[in-house]
Parts: sequence; structure tokens; C-alpha cells
Amino acid sequence: MTTELRTERASNYLSQLTTAARRYADRTEQRDLNKAVLATSGVLYADDPERVEKRLARLGADWSLARAIERVPSDPAATAGSTLLLPPDVFGRDVLGLERLIGRNNLTPIAFLEEGVLAARPVGRITVRGPGGGHGTGFLVSPALLLTNHHVLGDSEEAARSEVAFAFQDGVGGGPLVPAVFRLEPQRFFVTDRRLDFSLVAVAPRGTQGEALSSFGRLTLSEAQGKVVIGEFVNIVQHPRGEPKQLALRDNQVVDVLDDFLHYECDTQPGSSGSPVFNDQWEVVALHHSAVPKTDEQGRPLSVDGTLWQPDMGEERLAWKANEGVRISRVLGALHAMSPAGEAARLRDEVFTAGPAAPAVATAPAPPESTPASSPPPSANGFGTNGSHAAYVIEDTARLTVPLWVTIGLGPSAYPAATAAGVTGAQPVPSPPAPQLTPPPPATAPAASAPADTATVSAVEKDVTAALVNLRLAQDRPYYDRAADRAARDAYYAGVADLSGDALRRALTGLLEQTHAPRPRYKPIRLVYPWVDLHQDGRLHSIYSGRDFSPEELIRADAAVAETRLARVRELLLHESTAGPAEFEAEFDALEDAMPFNCEHVVPQSWFAKMEPMRGDLHHLFACEPGCNSYRGNFPYFDFPGFQETVRDACGMREDQGFEPQQGKGTVARATLYFLLRYPGLVGDAPREFPEERLPTLLTWHDSEPVTEYELHRNAAAAEIQGNRNPLVDHPDWARRIDFSGVWRH
Repeated sequence: MTTELRTERASNYLSQLTTAARRYADRTEQRDLNKAVLATSGVLYADDPERVEKRLARLGADWSLARAIERVPSDPAATAGSTLLLPPDVFGRDVLGLERLIGRNNLTPIAFLEEGVLAARPVGRITVRGPGGGHGTGFLVSPALLLTNHHVLGDSEEAARSEVAFAFQDGVGGGPLVPAVFRLEPQRFFVTDRRLDFSLVAVAPRGTQGEALSSFGRLTLSEAQGKVVIGEFVNIVQHPRGEPKQLALRDNQVVDVLDDFLHYECDTQPGSSGSPVFNDQWEVVALHHSAVPKTDEQGRPLSVDGTLWQPDMGEERLAWKANEGVRISRVLGALHAMSPAGEAARLRDEVFTAGPAAPAVATAPAPPESTPASSPPPSANGFGTNGSHAAYVIEDTARLTVPLWVTIGLGPSAYPAATAAGVTGAQPVPSPPAPQLTPPPPATAPAASAPADTATVSAVEKDVTAALVNLRLAQDRPYYDRAADRAARDAYYAGVADLSGDALRRALTGLLEQTHAPRPRYKPIRLVYPWVDLHQDGRLHSIYSGRDFSPEELIRADAAVAETRLARVRELLLHESTAGPAEFEAEFDALEDAMPFNCEHVVPQSWFAKMEPMRGDLHHLFACEPGCNSYRGNFPYFDFPGFQETVRDACGMREDQGFEPQQGKGTVARATLYFLLRYPGLVGDAPREFPEERLPTLLTWHDSEPVTEYELHRNAAAAEIQGNRNPLVDHPDWARRIDFSGVWRH
């Protein structure tokens, strides 16, 4: 705030400056370490791994591919070859862009600037009239409330003689716009917190010239984790020294994260107190509140000429070296802890409720974990309006309002925690074959709107874009690093190598389960086609027929299937609104059967009811054209006498007893044996599943077709992503040492 400060304010502000300087000095060693890691390894390594995990998950980024771009050597002793456990099956270049996330590319979509203009509209210049007056910055965070610093508006009396001006800025032609001035109304609402240096105050609904406050929108605040990490660049919209609105853009790096504060190196100026600090998605990550001043040996702030700074010199004379912002999640936490009553409580609660006036931004934040999947999440960041039939994407899940809410799994959700060490079965999580429904109102459902169709298609297009980026990155990677993989293999099995029989089987089951993290959900377009299932020639080969395809061919084919499925879902929801869950589930199963992806589960999905993590386990997913996929169906593998005389379309042979593939017998045998070890008790000893008496068939196929470099690549790629390995690929001789008798469900 720029002002000739009165005595109490001067004392408070001086105390704030010295406290900020002390916090900054206390973190010197950690901050220097952060900077060193940023310089040598990149932004993915400088912050706490859990924070980086949440950040990448929020952005839809893929850790395995992030590491590939960074070219950071894998630790061969680490199961997955990585230092972080991140959801591996999503990557969204359209959200932030992985190369920009790790600081390698400053190119940004032009929409970034357009979104920034929208995000800047709710930011205004605060003017305090009368004694101790001056200027600061504030921004609307609800339809009625403005957020700024405590040291800008210290009490309700001060707020009562203050006003805020929006659109106090230069226009496109360089001339000034006409600002809209609004009085502050602390008698309606005012709260302040000196420690966190924030004040929240009501604004008059109409400006002095009759302007509507609602026309300037608001910035939706989120308590969600993962909005920014050390090393990222932030953007600040501000009124420095009370001047027209300005922007410090993308050259402002976060260098440290404290419990309540962020430190960043940034071109803010005095008067920027109360400004919003944005990430590249224009989400508010902090409330800017203080410069970190240069100090003498006693910790006293210095002026630009090296003398001791005094408040009566004005902030423009302060020598500063960094900036400090209050983490927005801490501000929201403090608001949660307050207990206003009556109208004040309603106004406070509106801060936590996203509304139709929010400006559009790059991505909508994830709904809070407590929000039921079947409940419509609040409209956020312009991706929906009250009363409209909106559609938008939240973490790759298409939510269509028609007007009932339907959640269709298009991406990751929370993975179940791994069970404790030992011989335990799978901890399956049902994959939602049918949507969770909220009954529609009695009125007839209207036709699906264009925005819903657009958002649905964009979710599929996002998958295609991500898959093609993954494919491009794969082309720059070594296909298979034998030395590194051998070291990783030896470290992985160090505790079980000397066992045999049932003891070896139990130890492997425990190891495979413990190290299976993360657990990607089923979406072959993202990882199977671009990388995991690639052959050395850079193409995909059908596991049963051997036919080869370009990865892009199958990526686009699956995308077309996904779009068609979702179109059918919309039709079903509009015309079958009286159907119950069982009817919907049957319809969705029929859709999948009629329009399969180009991917085969060597252990059929019907054997485990399409549950996760089995459904998305990369070790048993293979490229396979729909003809062969459907021909095999859910028949168990079988070895037919005279097989060569009866082959159907090069896929193999199928009779009531089972199915024998034309190609890939050794590969599917090893994948099936992996599944039996990883998920004991899940496959039944039954004719239409996999009878125990057919184990010799798998072992014979395994022995007759040795492990190829393709399988070694697959095993290493899957291990890199989901953590665990296939013991039958790593140690083919173990197939005869393992006692498989305990793996069947009887």
C-alpha cells in the first residue's frame, strides 16, 4: 500500500516487513538447495514428492514421460525407476504443457492471454480516503466480497471510507478506460486476520455511476492441493503504487513453499499489496502481501540508498530482494474457522461456492473429495452456469448435465492403497460400467445441447492429443536399455531369488502387490499404444494374428469408438430416463461388446467383473484388432490337436473347449501366469474360466517360445509406469520352480 502511514499502521507494517525478512533469512539454506536442484534436475525434483505428485495429477501430466523429457537417469534400485509415485495414465499438453511445466519451453497457447484478461477483470485498485489514506489492490472472490491485505484495510472504520475501482487501466489503443468505482460496505461484512494479513469486505452491488458489480466477475478460490510447486512461474495482476492495472507475467519463479507462505522472485512494486498471485491456469495460489526487504545485520529494512528504511520514506524507497504471498488455502482455512451469523454467514459461504460469474480459465479444479460422484459439482471457472445444461471436463471425467448428472469414467480416479506385505489377494475397485445417476426432475428432459457434445468430444480429443505426444516422446527414447533393466530386475527380486515352490509363489504375490503403485485405470490409448506395447520396428503387432498397425492408427480408431460410445450414452440418457441401474449396466456392457477397443485382456474382463486394478494392469494388455478380440471372447486358452488345419482369419482356433491363438502363445502364457500370481483367488477353476488342469498348456507355451526383446521392453515399460514386474519375463526358469496350486478360486 502506498501512503503516508499513520503511526499505528507504520508500526504494524514495519513489523510485517521484518517478520517476512526473518522468515526469508531462516530459509536461506533450504532455498539455496531448491535453486540448486532446479538448476541441475528441474522443477519435478525441487519440491516435496507428494506436492509434485498432486501438482502433476491436477495438471493431468504423466510422470514417466516427464522423466523421459528431463532425461534424469533412473535409479536401478527403485522398483519403477522413479523417485515419485504419480498417476501414470494421464498427460494433458492442452492444460499446461509438460515442456512448459518443466521450464523447457516458454511457448504458450494464445488462449493463455485471453484467459488472463478474464482473470484480471475482478482485480481493482483500493483507495483509502482520509487520514493515513493511500492505495492497494484487491480482488473479488464472491459475488459480494473483496479480498485484500489486513495492512491495506486494517479495520471496519478504515474500510468504511474506502472504495475500489475496476477497469482502472489503459485500453487497447493506449488511452485510459473509464473506471467503475464501488464503495466498500463493512457494515454488511468485514473480517480481518493480522497474522495471515488478509481482510475480506463487502462491496456495494452498484457503482457510483450505476455499474453492476456482477459485470466484473469473481475469482473462484480453491483449497485443493496441487496448484503450484517450487520452480513454477506465477503471474501477478496488480496496481503498483496505485497506478493503472499492470501484470508481472511468467518471469516470477516460486523459490520456496512454507506452511503458510510462498516466496517468489517477482517484479512487483509497492502498492501491489493485496494482489492475486496466479499459476499458469489462472488459479489463485496466493495473496501477495509483502516485499522481502534487504536488511542490515540487525534485520532492519534498508532503503534503496543503503540507509535504514522508515515508513515515512514510502514503500517506493524500500530496497527489496524477493516477495512473499500468503497461501490461498491458508486464507480459506482461516475463513472456514470463523463463525459468522445470519447474513454474514451467507456471504462468507459464497466464497466457497463457485458461481456463474467466474471467469473462464484453462482447466476446472477437481471437486472436493467429499463430493459424491453422482452429485453435480459446483460450476467453477466458467465451465458451467447455474440453470444451464453445461458440460465440462474435470480430471478427464466427462460430466454431462441433461439435466440429470452422469459420471462416465474417461480417466483416473483415486487408486486403492496397496495392502500390507504378505500373501494377500487383490483389493479390487469396481470400474464403473454404468453411470451413477441422479433421477431427473418430472419435466421431460430437453435435447442435449451443443456445449455438452463439444465438451464430450473435447475429452476424447484430449486423449488423442496426449497419446500422440506420448508417441512422439517414445520415438526419442531408447527402445530397451538392457543394462539398466537388468540392474532394476536384480534389485527388485533381491529378497525372493533363493526361494522355490509355494514359498516363492507367496513371496512373489506379496512383492507384486506391494510394488504395484500407481495403479493405472484402463485406457490403452494413453500408454499401451504409444509406448508399452510397441515393437522394435515402432509398430503395434496384434497379439493373436501378428498383423501390424501404426500406433496412430489404433489411437484414432479407439478415439472414434469412444466418441461413438459416448454419443450412444447421451441418446440412452435422453430416451431411457426411466431405466434403472441394471438396465443401464446391461446397455453399457452391450455397447462395449459391440464396439470394442483395439486392446486385448489376456485374462478376460468378465472373469474379474471389469474391476480395477486388474482392468488397467499393463502387464496383460496387448494390441489386438476387434475381429480377433471378439473371436476369442472370454474363452480360456486351449491347445488343439491339428490346430494348423483350422484357423479363422489368422486369429486362431476356437471351439467350446477354448481358444488357441495363431501368434504370441509364449507371450500370452507369461502374461496369464503373471495375472495368476498377482491376483490369487480371482480366476476360477472352472471350464469357462481357466481350469487348473490347463496350467501345463501355459507352461508348454512358455517353454516353447522364449522371451523376446519385445517382451523385455514391455516389462520394463510397465514397471516404469506401475511399479511391478512380470517374474516370468525376468526369470523364465522360475515357471517350473513356482507352485501355482494356490492361485485358483475353488
